[in-house]
Amino acid sequence: MSIDINTVRKVAKLARIRTNDADAEVLTGELNNILSMIEELNEVKTDGIEPMTSVIEMNLPERADEVTDGGMPEKILANAPEKAAGFFVVPKVVE
Repeated sequence: MSIDINTVRKVAKLARIRTNDADAEVLTGELNNILSMIEELNEVKTDGIEPMTSVIEMNLPERADEVTDGGMPEKILANAPEKAAGFFVVPKVVE
């Protein structure tokens, strides 16, 4: 896959990047080099390799999924500009 200068100009316009003709020529070459490197990755054999979430295999700690009230409503509401009956008071947004 290769990119021509018109595609570079279109992408630059969409990204709101101001480019002149010289910059567009340079970017065309750089983007084509990047795409050729990415195409090389398609040649890597990945059959039988499990996806990894980390370099070191580990299990994350799990906790019970329990619904609670937080146990500290006073602390939660301490910095609220306005509160009533243990809840935040916010302006009405529905007409």
